[in-house]
Amino acid sequence: MEAQEIIRCRGHPLVLGTHPTTFEVTCEKHLTGNGNCIIGVDADKGCAGLSMDFRQVLAHDDAVLVTRLSAGNAEVEVRSRGSVRLTLDHPTDLVWRRSTFTCGRTIGICSDHVAATLSRELIAALRNGEVMTVTLTVTRPD
Repeated sequence: MEAQEIIRCRGHPLVLGTHPTTFEVTCEKHLTGNGNCIIGVDADKGCAGLSMDFRQVLAHDDAVLVTRLSAGNAEVEVRSRGSVRLTLDHPTDLVWRRSTFTCGRTIGICSDHVAATLSRELIAALRNGEVMTVTLTVTRPD
C-alpha cells in the first residue's frame, strides 16, 4: 500500500534548524527565535488536513514514511516510521521526531534526520524565505 501528500510552505529569516530531536512545519505565518525546530511556515495543511487514505496507511507500526524536502537548489530525504499511536489531529503542525513519542502533531517517529542534521544548504534557502515543497510518501507491506 502507498499514499502520497504534497505540502507547500515557505522559509523565514528566523529559521535556525538547530533542534537536536525534531523538526517541524507549521501553518502559522510567523516564527520567533525560540522555534529552533521549525523549518517551514505558512504551510497549506497541518496533520489534520492530511487525506484519509494517507492517514490510514501511516497509522501502522510497519509503515515507512519518506519525506522529501525541496527548497531552492537543496533537497533532503528523511526516513521515518508510522505508528498505530499517531492521531494526526493537530490543525496547524506536523512534527518529525527522532524518538517514538507521539502526540497530535507527530507525523513521523524514529526519523533519521532532525532540524540540526538537515543540510545547511536547505536551512540557508529557508532562511532566505524560499518556498519549500514537502513530499510525503508512506508505504507499508500489502
